Amino acid sequence: MLQFDGNWRFDSPGAIEPAVREGFRDLINRISGQGHRKAILEHFKARFCAAASAEYWPSTNERFASEDLDRDMERAGENAPVFIEAFWDACQELWARNPAMVIPEAGRINRILADANAGYQLNPPMLVATRVHIPITVPDAPPSLDVQARALVHESLDASQRFLSEGNGRQAVQEVLWLLETIATAFRGLDVADGSIQGRYFNKIIPELRQRGRGHQEQILNWMMTLHGYLSSPTGGGVRHGVDLKEGLALGIDEARLYCNLIRSYLTFLIAEHERVSRGVV
Repeated sequence: MLQFDGNWRFDSPGAIEPAVREGFRDLINRISGQGHRKAILEHFKARFCAAASAEYWPSTNERFASEDLDRDMERAGENAPVFIEAFWDACQELWARNPAMVIPEAGRINRILADANAGYQLNPPMLVATRVHIPITVPDAPPSLDVQARALVHESLDASQRFLSEGNGRQAVQEVLWLLETIATAFRGLDVADGSIQGRYFNKIIPELRQRGRGHQEQILNWMMTLHGYLSSPTGGGVRHGVDLKEGLALGIDEARLYCNLIRSYLTFLIAEHERVSRGVV
């Protein structure tokens, strides 16, 4: 049994996404190939019937068992967290009976939940609602960045969100920090104030921008460098140069979400600055 807001058992917070139901059904098909197919289908049927508060009746043959399972999963899907719990518990029970059977791990299930934007993350024994986390929107990259760069921005941001949904906070932060470093290189060679940017990587480019900045720009770039340095440090975030085994700090998922949003804010600023500088606006 998973742990989540007990009120959800009586008042559904919402139905499961159809893509999750389809994804779980595909996993059941794969699991049932490891044993007596009808018996395994009946096992999942019983769990989903219980989740839907419906009476369970065994099917007369394998084909009917498959069709009845689809019906029972659709019924149980009216309550997303209970639906997820039914699938997880059914898998764990099968494995407990037969440890040789391969069942999907939490990470595999979270990929399905994340791809479907289901709003939940499995962190056994917890089931956590993730839609309370609304990432800061990074605007579409302007024409000053080429097509390849704009595609890279979208791919990296999507990957970071996927890592967060799967509970992989360090990878999520690492992805957007890498993107911040990458976008910074777009300033190389641009004319800013009294000269062009000569640095070739983040730790050289941002100080040059800061030296030529005014007012808020200088302060924002200083904060950006401070965050980058902390997250890179083995005794800080430890996402670039490894974690100090004696003094390093664990990076929790809530902290990772905060850092991702902070970096997204700086990405938004850098993209806007690149557009401004490219157009020659002072």
